[in-house]
Amino acid sequence: MAAQLTFDLPSIISHDGSDFFVSKSNKTAVHFIEDWERWPSKKFVLSGPRSSGKTHLAHIWAKMSGARIISAMDLSFPDEVSGTNLVVEDVHKIAGIKELEIALFHTHNLLHQNSSCLLMTGIGNANTWPIALPDLASRIEGTSQVLLDAPDDRLFAALLAKQFADRQLFPSPKVLNYLIARLERSYEATRRFVDRADKISLAEGRPLTRAFAKNILSEFTTDFD
Repeated sequence: MAAQLTFDLPSIISHDGSDFFVSKSNKTAVHFIEDWERWPSKKFVLSGPRSSGKTHLAHIWAKMSGARIISAMDLSFPDEVSGTNLVVEDVHKIAGIKELEIALFHTHNLLHQNSSCLLMTGIGNANTWPIALPDLASRIEGTSQVLLDAPDDRLFAALLAKQFADRQLFPSPKVLNYLIARLERSYEATRRFVDRADKISLAEGRPLTRAFAKNILSEFTTDFD
């Protein structure tokens, strides 16, 4: 039986020192990951925006399935990576790169022959990736896919708190609520805002107060207009 991953917030999944939060935004993807032994044709595509949890989920699956993880950009020798379950990350990046598309095509076929599972990740809907090799494109189109959604309220709050905690920053609930109401509701915006807050806090030795957060938010908004 696959390890159970689904919990209600604020429960967490621990993986190599990190926490994965489950909410309605990603519960479908989590279901597919935990039910991996029943994937149609033993393959699956997990897609979504940057910083949406694709890589974290891929590592969780690799740990439970004994899979190897490789970037699509490094996929040069299909024979060497097709002997076990496999994660191929950032497949969207190889679109139009002939040799890498051919390598993924052969890897796909070898994994199928070996009855091994394949998890592919990438940004955006896989059916819109501009894959030039028709045979590879058809195989990706024929693969079950789940797109991670933008974070809902509960996931966004948990994500923001965790991003701060990972950097040893612990703003008060008032500061968090202030940011939750004003920060762009996306994984990427959260990651970049917290990264900026961390750098400024370290450089100036200042705690993350509401006034400090407001200043950073103003700069952040201007910078990303």
